[in-house]
Amino acid sequence: MLQFKTLELDDKEVFMKYLGDYDFNTYEYSFLNLYLWRKYCNVEYTILEDSLIIKKTEESKGTVFMQPIGYSEENLEAIISKLLEYKEKKGGMKFLFSDIEEPFLKKLKEKYGDAVQYYEDVKNFDYIYEADKLIKLNGDKLRKRKSQYNHFVSSYAYNVKDIHEDKVIKDCIDFSQEWFNGQSGNHQLECEVEGIKDILYNLKDLNGLGMAVYVNNVITGFTIGEIVNKNMAIIHIEKGDISYNGIYAFINRTFAELYLKDIVYINREEDIGIPGLRRAKLAYDPIKLEKKFIVDIRRELQ
Repeated sequence: MLQFKTLELDDKEVFMKYLGDYDFNTYEYSFLNLYLWRKYCNVEYTILEDSLIIKKTEESKGTVFMQPIGYSEENLEAIISKLLEYKEKKGGMKFLFSDIEEPFLKKLKEKYGDAVQYYEDVKNFDYIYEADKLIKLNGDKLRKRKSQYNHFVSSYAYNVKDIHEDKVIKDCIDFSQEWFNGQSGNHQLECEVEGIKDILYNLKDLNGLGMAVYVNNVITGFTIGEIVNKNMAIIHIEKGDISYNGIYAFINRTFAELYLKDIVYINREEDIGIPGLRRAKLAYDPIKLEKKFIVDIRRELQ
């Protein structure tokens, strides 16, 4: 039976060997993202047929595999066979794969036909934006966001600091903990706060980017992202004190302007089925929603 190793920071070199120039349209396969959520999702991995196999466990889906990374036409069937064997022996796995993008789904359908069962994971579709639009905020659809940004700029004595400074890192950790204390606590949010601490302490090793916003020298929000290839950046964390009107519009635009002006697309992740979050993400006029799929393969139909 396959043996899996718990994801740790020292595993980054292994992951980068297989990820290389990030070839995904969604954020799920980013090492920074996997490290951020490694405790909540119990992220583990193994090497099978010289391919990287990532396994995680989510409350809504149970234990699932992500797309094998580094597979070839010659070894894909052998990989799938071993993963199906693991699923059967382990028991309790409802699905084989999650976080599957359309190209890999197409590949599976070509090889396995009707044995492939798949579902659109709608609440986990990624919101993709044009970086230039998030910086300029031009057009009727973004008028309200621009007004919020302008309100913040004209109303507060603010300054912006890079997140790599030791004092800023401490401020961000304290801010995220205070933010968590103000929420209706749950395991996911608790793990998120712990993950934020971990990535802030190791931001350089993770190639993360970030900034914090201060008003009258008091931190009011921060954001963390990364550039995964020449075309796409991902925003992983965005926290703000909503008592400062326009804080999120300011963080969104300023981070893109200062750090991502040479990037074509910005991935702002999913809405996880929360109506308010969906409205907020749609309000920034995404160029597309990148689909993700939950997939199973039924042996009896192969």
